[in-house]
Amino acid sequence: MIQVRDITKSFDNLKVLKGINLTIEPGEIVSIVGPSGAGKTTLLQIMGTLDTPDSGTLDYDGEQPLLFSRNRLARFRNANIGFVFQFHRLLPEFTLEENVALPALIGGMGRKESFAKARSLVDYLGLTHRINHRPAELSGGERQRAAVARALVRDPKVVLADEPSGSLDSHNRAELHKLFFDLRRDMGQTFVIVTHDDNLAADTDRRVLMDDGIITGIETR
Repeated sequence: MIQVRDITKSFDNLKVLKGINLTIEPGEIVSIVGPSGAGKTTLLQIMGTLDTPDSGTLDYDGEQPLLFSRNRLARFRNANIGFVFQFHRLLPEFTLEENVALPALIGGMGRKESFAKARSLVDYLGLTHRINHRPAELSGGERQRAAVARALVRDPKVVLADEPSGSLDSHNRAELHKLFFDLRRDMGQTFVIVTHDDNLAADTDRRVLMDDGIITGIETR
């Protein structure tokens, strides 16, 4: 599904990624773990086409999006990749429903269809009673579940999550972790998750261990 081959990346004289090779299969939940500065987030950003490597290739089912023009890349990203960040990044002026529907609207889906899909996901996530609330009126757990719904609204091939539970308390962290596995069971969703949470990493199908810009090991559950 996703193949990363010989990816390198430097910032000035600091070599952050030193030849990364990784394959993600459909329906997998993969965690990327390691100390701060290991290159985890940089790798995730390149996988998400938010950054470009110095060398190497990124392949999505035979397509190499890093070779696309800027406009084509934006369309590809919108249609194929969902993102969940540590801090939800919901737009404060929009309601929960509007935030979830926004990627579909940007992608050219009709307004009626976009909001119908958003409502379906909001209902699945148990947030229907909060659908017209703005982010400031939601709890931390509710905001992050809304961010997950937003990531899913385009039915992406993969959801990339960067420390998605890092800002949550223990209860909401456990609920979010369960949600990832429920989504895999119910929707066949694929997740790649950068995390420092040992409990989440231990439950994933594979743990990719990184240190100093290289993959030092891969552990299978």
